[in-house]
Amino acid sequence: QVRTTESGGGLVQPGGSLKLSCVFSGRTFSDYAMGWFRQIPGKEREPVAGISGTIFTKRYVDAVRGRFTISRDNRKNTMWLQMNNLKPEDTARYYCAPLKTFTAQDIEPLNFGWGQGTQVTVSF
Repeated sequence: QVRTTESGGGLVQPGGSLKLSCVFSGRTFSDYAMGWFRQIPGKEREPVAGISGTIFTKRYVDAVRGRFTISRDNRKNTMWLQMNNLKPEDTARYYCAPLKTFTAQDIEPLNFGWGQGTQVTVSF
């Protein structure tokens, strides 16, 4: 059974940085493209970035491109999201997930039991 555990969130001022971590267990990590998603109350969870399993192709949504960097280490079953120049509109709960679809047009998660996520708040 696939499980993910997110950490690294917090309160940061606009322009600041955070690095989120995602630890994966239950299956072979390198078999999966992985993605970061975020959700604010009352809205649907939305994709942020994705990374393929072995050749590490990276894709970002327009809102974060140039500010966020996704990475992974398959030996450690871990993925990260380095977030720089944070903006108030980045405030959300962030989740990681294995991907069902990872194309230039779509980053879609597998149907699995989401972790608890990690809260990112960007505010003065």
